[in-house]
Amino acid sequence: MGRWEPGAGGRLREAALNLYLERGFEQTMVADIAERAGVTARTFFRHFADKREVLFDAAAELEEKSLAALEAAPATASPLEAVAAALDAVAGIIGHDRDLARTRHAVIMANADLRERELIKLAHLSAALADGLRRRGIAAAEASLAAETGSAVYRVAFQRWVDADDLDLRDAIDQSFAQLRTLTASD
Repeated sequence: MGRWEPGAGGRLREAALNLYLERGFEQTMVADIAERAGVTARTFFRHFADKREVLFDAAAELEEKSLAALEAAPATASPLEAVAAALDAVAGIIGHDRDLARTRHAVIMANADLRERELIKLAHLSAALADGLRRRGIAAAEASLAAETGSAVYRVAFQRWVDADDLDLRDAIDQSFAQLRTLTASD
């Protein structure tokens, strides 16, 4: 087992996801993941803090890039338009690999603790977007409502995307925002 083999992080992620699907998350040990990836457990811990982080290690990048997109939105953008820009950045990171997203989603949905962790991650992102909106001068209640609405739109769009074969994640987000506008339109 090579100590500094290139691509170890990707191999570890692939091995972990496959083992989580085969055996279940709880039944998979770090040593099993490392062995399947052809590295040592020590190498695993150079890439991931624990076996959950295989699933959640992109959270910081998602938050950073979504906040940058929110901040870069035009000053004339409404709070929801700014949130939509942030979600577009998320789609740019996640939306290129539906198979990986499907596998990750299946593993998370099969484990209550992982579902809770996913919801916490989404809540943290929503709170960060609300803070970003407040920095743009949006009132606290409006900022929170826009960020939480964006989070709901994202969850619905993401589910549609992983269930589909011919839908782009960005399109799914756009369609969900359009459906929201239809739902909230007054007669």
